[in-house]
Amino acid sequence: MTDTGNGAPEETSASPASPATPADKAAAIAELAERIRSIGPQPSAPEASRVPGAPGAPEASEASGTAETADGEAPTAPAAAPPAAPAPVAADRPRGDALREAAEVLTAGGAPAELAAAAVAEFGDDAAERLREDPWAVLGLPGVRPEHADRFARELLGPDAAPGDSRRAQALVLWLLEQAVLRGHSALELTEVTAGLDRLRMPDPAAAIQAAVTDGRVLPFQEELAGAEAHAAGGEDEEPPTRTLLALERLAMAEDSLAEGLLQLMATFVPGEDPEPASAAGAAPSSSATALIRAVADSALVLHTGGEAARAEPAALLAAAGRLGLRAWAATWTDQGKESFAALAGADAAAPVVTLAELLSGTAGPGRSPDGTLAVDVLIVLDAPLLDVELAATLLESLADGTRLVLSGDPGQLWSAGPGRFFADLLAAKVCPAVASRTPDFGPIGELVSGVGIGELQPVEAPDKEVVILTAKDGGEAVHRAVQLLTDSIPRALRIPAEQVVLLTPGHGGPAGTRALNAAAKARLNPGPGRFAGFDPGDRVVESPAPGITRPARVLDGDATGLHLEYADGSRRTVPPAEAGRLRHGWALTVHQALGRRWPAAVVVLPEDAGQMLTRQWVYTAFGRGERHLSVVHAAGPALAQAVAERPAQPRTTRLRAILAENAASAY
Repeated sequence: MTDTGNGAPEETSASPASPATPADKAAAIAELAERIRSIGPQPSAPEASRVPGAPGAPEASEASGTAETADGEAPTAPAAAPPAAPAPVAADRPRGDALREAAEVLTAGGAPAELAAAAVAEFGDDAAERLREDPWAVLGLPGVRPEHADRFARELLGPDAAPGDSRRAQALVLWLLEQAVLRGHSALELTEVTAGLDRLRMPDPAAAIQAAVTDGRVLPFQEELAGAEAHAAGGEDEEPPTRTLLALERLAMAEDSLAEGLLQLMATFVPGEDPEPASAAGAAPSSSATALIRAVADSALVLHTGGEAARAEPAALLAAAGRLGLRAWAATWTDQGKESFAALAGADAAAPVVTLAELLSGTAGPGRSPDGTLAVDVLIVLDAPLLDVELAATLLESLADGTRLVLSGDPGQLWSAGPGRFFADLLAAKVCPAVASRTPDFGPIGELVSGVGIGELQPVEAPDKEVVILTAKDGGEAVHRAVQLLTDSIPRALRIPAEQVVLLTPGHGGPAGTRALNAAAKARLNPGPGRFAGFDPGDRVVESPAPGITRPARVLDGDATGLHLEYADGSRRTVPPAEAGRLRHGWALTVHQALGRRWPAAVVVLPEDAGQMLTRQWVYTAFGRGERHLSVVHAAGPALAQAVAERPAQPRTTRLRAILAENAASAY
């Protein structure tokens, strides 16, 4: 057995059970897809019949999503070895023993001992035994790639570390799907997974996928293609073309639960049970606000789209619902959004506005009813495009039957950090009313952003230097110019202090990523040795407690207990040393880190290597982060205009739209 180019073990002779040629592999994949198809129609969510009150509903059935064949026989592909049962552990066994044993196994396999904590967190106190029995399980730890896992397995198993090992097969399938999750997909097409397995030198991709499906951690689905997708697939036959999708169990269940919750909400709503809304609609400040109030009066689920200025419309709805005596609350993505929305609603300190995290955790908000659901009649969720499918499912599970849910957001902005396209899929499914705001974002920045939203990058008149475009020859010059804007030009010319200016860039690495920008900004604004975990008093930092959640703060001091931070809302917290790794310097952020927030001035840096990361959605979001001023330091050449004109968004494969289209007819 020798090492292949990507680290995978290579057998000296081909396994007779493995497909020998590309044609054989293609035939095996086609057979697997046919097996999945032969299971029969697989409702991606529980049938609409599961929603009480749905007309013409047959007997409820569970979504299958399993690998069972049509005749009920077990699949012929080799099944993956099941995870080892946890070894009995004494109740008083010190956790240090588990860490030490895991570190020993990791070291024996040539992996960093520092992964021991992650291994114990992932696999429990029997992590060492789990890694010995299934070395490829190491692929589930942070930063581990397939070539690392193959090397680790060879060190522990020796010649038994075969490329077609069922443990390797299952680990690679899961890894490919987990990597897709990081890119925003909630599912992947079967052909994409098999192509990935081919690249990783898996001898029999079909058997690998079958094994992962048999284990139950991966679920298969058949989805009918419609519209342009069906035309591209050549769907002229009587049978509509389909595609086979694979999803991690947790995401499949979340997307199913989300669809069920949406259908349940619509099916259990009875209009006309609360005060007459006509007077409230008539008193609304704009025609768009009037349309929104009327839509909410008649529907349980309403979508509202618009830019920053359009947030005044759900604010008017919140105020109107309160005047009608309804228990109405609004939830925003960030604390900054909470403050600005409460001001729009004209509410005082006791405003019914919370962050979504506060609402779901119960630290603030309406509280819970005896049945555990939120005690609300109307819930308005701002920044709805930022909810991934798992968070959205949690939200829907917290709502009682009969609740009105309003999802408001800007469809042109970036989607969630987590998987799915919750808001975009709902809009595309057209299962509920959608109110599009007619309120434009004003000023030169609003005009520029509106143009980007329709695929046009045009110069705008900015008499007060609201928009400034600068070119740079490379990333180094872009960093120099951006820091000059931050520390001198903007504070001097526009009277906006550096503390209210943010630098935005596509990524963390590279010549003009956040690391380079933050290092240059710190050297100018707060030089120091980084005495406390790399930070000094006065540093701007951001804390990321979870993907998609960013909290800006300032370092006050540090000691043995941790870093003492002050947040934008004036609150303070001490971050213990064990959590210091969640902190980053915060003069420069990625645009994803800036979601849900705006600053008086924003400097968008586009390095020369940014081309493939740029999309219309990214540019739209980045340019909209500045309230009074936007500077663009541009070293990307024609890539910027091309992205705006030709690349609307990074594609995501999801199931929610198809689930709703399949089930909503009887519920709406």
